[in-house]
Amino acid sequence: MPLPAPAPPPVPSGTDFAWPSGAEAAVSFTFDVDAEAGWLGEGEAYARRLTTLSEGRYGVVRGMPRILRLLAEHGVRGTFFVPGHTAELYPGTVADILEAGHEIAHHGHLHLRSDQVSAAEQRAEIEKGLAALTAAGAPVPAGYRSTSWELTPETFELLVEHGFGYDSSCMGDDRPYYETYGGRSILELPVHWSLDDWPRYGWNIDAGGNTAAPGELFTSWLAEYEWARAERRHVCYTMHPEVIGRPQRFAELARLVEAVAGDGRAWTAPLADVAAHVRPLLPPPPVPAPAVDR
Repeated sequence: MPLPAPAPPPVPSGTDFAWPSGAEAAVSFTFDVDAEAGWLGEGEAYARRLTTLSEGRYGVVRGMPRILRLLAEHGVRGTFFVPGHTAELYPGTVADILEAGHEIAHHGHLHLRSDQVSAAEQRAEIEKGLAALTAAGAPVPAGYRSTSWELTPETFELLVEHGFGYDSSCMGDDRPYYETYGGRSILELPVHWSLDDWPRYGWNIDAGGNTAAPGELFTSWLAEYEWARAERRHVCYTMHPEVIGRPQRFAELARLVEAVAGDGRAWTAPLADVAAHVRPLLPPPPVPAPAVDR
């Protein structure tokens, strides 16, 4: 089976992102508005699990108002990754996000993991998600985030085919870079599990999970921000309204937003704005060497 050649380092070490207004770092607060889709995508049996589905609904009913109010109080614009199913079920939430000046980005349709479905289902996830966002009044999304951050070759090709401006699913660097596969590239605004609320607090009756002390999020994420300032890079935080929207956790997010937005040293921006800023500053994506049969 042909294997891809090793890729060169994604970003030259001396890259200067020259953030707007002399900011020392760029910070993006991003939210995956999975709602019920986060569970329905796990299988048909979840359609009967009303308690589980209600937890997803909590993210829209209680989590989203808290998040939108917090961001407005601090003048912060974020990115909301909205599955098509959520846009269909809660078009008012899409309208609220847009009215507040935030970015809406693509997060599949029924939150199906790309690595667990066929190529045809992967295409349907992209195209049905696009159609649902359009029907809910959202502009064509610039960005995409894969379900559970698992990107496949088929979905990678679909992102290029549909002209997405950036992806936010991979972890090959902690700075913006070009993710390359099979001779095709896309601008990557990377993520990591350590900058996600789900590994700390995600829990269900089948698989269990974690119930970390809420204050750990603030301590860890503030340290990441301070290190990003020292390296003059971008940091992307990922949250889920049904998770971070619970008050004892939300209090830690509020502390973080206040710290970042209040110190005057960060450019807080949606991912689409970060993508537009870094694209002309990055060298062209590398051309991979031909695959070698082994």
